[in-house]
Amino acid sequence: MAVHPSAIVDSAATIHESAEIGPYCVVGPEVEISRGTRLMAHVYVDGLTTIGEGNCFFPYSTVGVAPQDLKYRGESARTLIGDRNQIREFCTIHRGTDGGGRLTTIADDNLLQAYAHVAHDCRVGSRCLLAHSATLGGHVTVEDHAAVGAHCGVHQFCRIGAHSYIGGFSVITRDVLPYSLVVGEREARTFGVNKIGLERRGFPKEEIQALHKTFRILTKSGLNTDQALARIAEEVSDFPGLIEIRKFIEGSERGFVK
Repeated sequence: MAVHPSAIVDSAATIHESAEIGPYCVVGPEVEISRGTRLMAHVYVDGLTTIGEGNCFFPYSTVGVAPQDLKYRGESARTLIGDRNQIREFCTIHRGTDGGGRLTTIADDNLLQAYAHVAHDCRVGSRCLLAHSATLGGHVTVEDHAAVGAHCGVHQFCRIGAHSYIGGFSVITRDVLPYSLVVGEREARTFGVNKIGLERRGFPKEEIQALHKTFRILTKSGLNTDQALARIAEEVSDFPGLIEIRKFIEGSERGFVK
């Protein structure tokens, strides 16, 4: 492996021979780094942390450090990073806690832009974007293909649905529906379907139109959630996205952004 002379790598760490550890990086004893992953410079990796293949950590990012949770008492907890993620400058990723399964996970092919923060016990799926200074409170779930805009704050225990897009500077205190477009500095609101994102991913035109109708009924009809879902069942044909939205709503504990 390529380890810069100024790097401090604990002898107990497990580092693949094709990994690269750049200048002034620090790697703790319980860290495992897989094939082709690169720590550019000044990267700090600590705790029981497993990092997959082909990741790139830019300068001053930190991974697996102790969480900023007052209930944390030093219990053993993991951080799991998948493959081909880009972790940009000054990102912070914290390990899990006893109250959240002792696990923070980031799956594959994600981009975390500069200063993004992933707090303890978060679950980030694959092909997600956390833009500059996006902040996830503890226990947040971000599903596949979701995008969280710059300087957004996501409250603890919220869920961000698949293929959703949150505009910059939004404050999220409730769940964000899959496929939705959400924005709001003081109180986030759903403005319909993430049309551009779905078109880029090849969603059929008919499905996007059905989603438009679904969101109009859910967020603008004045009906309560049960009534809205009943009307959707009558007026909108079943398709995979609609089934996913129903399941997402059924599993919501905080309510969702309307």
